[in-house]
Amino acid sequence: MASLTAEQVRLIANQVVNNMRIDTSNTQNTPAVIPEDPSRPNVAAGVFSSINSAVKAARKAQVQLMELSLAQREKIILNIRSWMTDNAEILARKAYEETGLGRFQDKIIKNKLVTEKTPGTEVLKPEAVSGDRGLTLMERAPYGVIGSITPCTNPTSTIICNTIGMLAAGNSVVFNVHPTAKNVSIYNIELLNNAIIQAGGPENLVTTVVNPSIQSAQELMTHPGINLLVVTGGAAVVKAAMTSGKRAICAGPGNPPVVVDETADIEKAAKSIVNGASMDNNIICVLEKEIFVVESVADQLLSAFLRHNAVVLKTYEIEQLEKVIFDEMRGSRKPGKINKAYIGKPIQEILQKIGKHVDDSVKLAIAPVEIGHPLVWTEQMLPVMPLVRMANVNQAIDAARDAEHGFRHTAMMHSKNLDNLSRMARVMNCSIFVKNGSSVAGLGYGGEGYCSFTIASPTGEGLTHPISFTRERRCVLVDHFRII
Repeated sequence: MASLTAEQVRLIANQVVNNMRIDTSNTQNTPAVIPEDPSRPNVAAGVFSSINSAVKAARKAQVQLMELSLAQREKIILNIRSWMTDNAEILARKAYEETGLGRFQDKIIKNKLVTEKTPGTEVLKPEAVSGDRGLTLMERAPYGVIGSITPCTNPTSTIICNTIGMLAAGNSVVFNVHPTAKNVSIYNIELLNNAIIQAGGPENLVTTVVNPSIQSAQELMTHPGINLLVVTGGAAVVKAAMTSGKRAICAGPGNPPVVVDETADIEKAAKSIVNGASMDNNIICVLEKEIFVVESVADQLLSAFLRHNAVVLKTYEIEQLEKVIFDEMRGSRKPGKINKAYIGKPIQEILQKIGKHVDDSVKLAIAPVEIGHPLVWTEQMLPVMPLVRMANVNQAIDAARDAEHGFRHTAMMHSKNLDNLSRMARVMNCSIFVKNGSSVAGLGYGGEGYCSFTIASPTGEGLTHPISFTRERRCVLVDHFRII
């Protein structure tokens, strides 16, 4: 028998370690859960001490990934879906406990949604054109190593969504996760790496750093080994990514409005708005943030809200609440500064601060205000929904456009008038426009279409999918392969 090389010994040792973590002999019977084992190493799979080490490992893994067939790549994606389904509740619980944001039950929904409805390799269809002068073939090629910055609001769902889409496209990914969601994100990345290895994929296709920070994010954005940036965050981090000198796909802030006109199904509109705006206590960027309702049906809508797990605040209650949820109001028609202590908190906890107690079934507070109120112009990310009465639908649409700040993120409208629906769609020009449904229908939850938790409005991609993470390659054969 020939002696083993040092590299062969290293590979065997790594495989032994992996097998100690997960028995790969029977995929169907292996529980897709990493047990809480104190004997497990402190450093998880795919987690490195520095950005440079994480990028180097991801680069090696991406080269190995490209040696696999498309069928093998799809096998990896399918195993990721299986593992993320099995761990949706665990990840939701860990995210809720670590960040204190949103609702545990809604986080399960988000995790399962991205796991099931994020597209895989099936969208990477080649195109061919033939003619008198031969054959041209167009295929989608990966960028290589992607640097991804993720938020604390949707930590696990964003990581799962980006991983599926990026790996399906043939890339590896280095995450700089939000520091306040560090532990659950690292756990998520460990799960992903073990799912990949179990399916026959290379180690470290998904990496991160053990101590993410602003500094590590900056290093990631400027690292020469990163070929593409995919960033979800506020205006500052989006600007930094777009001025980094690298190709960037950026999901920035939003302030999605909803318009209700006089032709709307009022009961359906009220139910849809409550269900959408209250999901995960309003921390999702696509959710309804302010309502513009035509005056003639405003009272009907307010009454309907009371039948669909919402409470309507009185003027004095709104004035009291302002002092609680705002650190700074900053004047009429200007975004205020929200008190971070109340972001993503349940409405019961928020209203208790003004001495108002509501039943546990209440999901949302409706705050009738004038159009200049800062609640209208601020992305609140908490379950307090400003409502503004408008004289007519055209004024409501124009106000919605202004309050959205030109982010071109998401908007909703409840109407049976096709002219009104068409005008708002043109005026808003958003990545997502939902007609007669909840905002989350735009993510495929209660609506048709694929899901993405990276909605790249600033850079124009909209809802990202594997094609977003590829470059087109053209191969031309002249004067041959014309068969007719």
